Amino acid sequence: MTMLTALGAKSAKPGRHADGKGLYLLVKPKSGKPDQAGSKSWLLRVQVDGKRRDIGLGSYSEAPKKAPNDVSLEIAIPLLHRKVLTLGEARDKAAMLRLAAKAGLNPVTERDKERNSVPTFRDAAKATHAILKLGLTDKGGDVFLKSLENHVFKALGDLRVDKITAADITAALIPIWMSKPDMARKVRQRISKVLNFAHNKGWRPTEAPSKSVGAGLSRQPKGGNYRAMPYANVPALVQQLRSEPPTQGRRLLLLQILTAARPGEVRRGRWNQVDLVKREWDRPADLMKERVPHMVTLNTAAIELLEEISLERSAKPDALFCPNGKGEPLSDMTASKALRSAGANYDAHGFRSSFRDWAAEQMPHIPDPVAEAALAHSVSDATVAAYKRTSFIEMRRTLLEAWGEFVAGAVGPA
Repeated sequence: MTMLTALGAKSAKPGRHADGKGLYLLVKPKSGKPDQAGSKSWLLRVQVDGKRRDIGLGSYSEAPKKAPNDVSLEIAIPLLHRKVLTLGEARDKAAMLRLAAKAGLNPVTERDKERNSVPTFRDAAKATHAILKLGLTDKGGDVFLKSLENHVFKALGDLRVDKITAADITAALIPIWMSKPDMARKVRQRISKVLNFAHNKGWRPTEAPSKSVGAGLSRQPKGGNYRAMPYANVPALVQQLRSEPPTQGRRLLLLQILTAARPGEVRRGRWNQVDLVKREWDRPADLMKERVPHMVTLNTAAIELLEEISLERSAKPDALFCPNGKGEPLSDMTASKALRSAGANYDAHGFRSSFRDWAAEQMPHIPDPVAEAALAHSVSDATVAAYKRTSFIEMRRTLLEAWGEFVAGAVGPA
């Protein structure tokens, strides 16, 4: 009997296609189009106690799921647990179940035994940590797991990851939500990382709940050590800044808000880092807090502001903002002074928190790692592996463009 090939499985027409040794690819026709392929699934036919049994193995997948080479097999999805299989994986799974049948075991029971082996949150967190620590310092990796041990494992540690609901997460966060707001926000993000990792591995049917978790939590002090303006108030501030006479301080604050950058990154930015055509701001490592180069995707409002500023710049120096024509950066109090002049009792750095809260609550369809990357935070979540670099940057463009439209509205250059 001729065995299936990867190409043959991909292009298979409606019907039953034999691969040999009892393994079949079942292809259903599309609704209303009987000659076109619809959903595909694997079936194994074996003899159990002298009787023929048909066992569903799972859905067909064209591309294999691969764990990183340096991650132990203990945290990989057990093959019998996978519900989406390539041709090669279906053959391996069928071989295991045939061996079980020959050994006198019930292959359906063996399949379901593995299928039901969903890990607890504690075990899933350790598996997530094993992935994350590959891209973190030892200290960073330890902090991730330690914070969950201290604040989450008591409430969620023994729950299966596929059973954890928004209400469970809210209940785990409430004890620290108001007393330790900065830690609580980090813990919330780390819970999401674990549940998203579990979804990626097939251990739970959905990603981490986001908006529904926030609905059960009180409004907490914004921004930790920084007084952060509620994001709903930012558009009014931007409109006020644009309606007043343009100064370097106001423009610096506006550019910082529009790009969600740190104040120092804007103060020390230079024109040779900016490409208005590509709509990018490539910031070198020595400009960044983490000493890692970072590219900001410039939204339309930021482009308009930079074009406005460029009309008034001299050939030298190359600094985006300079007080005396010598290329020296503006004072670190410049943005704060512009805020006080606008009657806003907040910290300039806090607008990064305003952006992050807006992204979490108003853009729930954008994965958390995208917002973290836009803020130049270290992003090692396994979710990132699901996106190609180009599409990940395009998602950042989408996010920052939406932020620019939200805070700037239809307000054009002053």
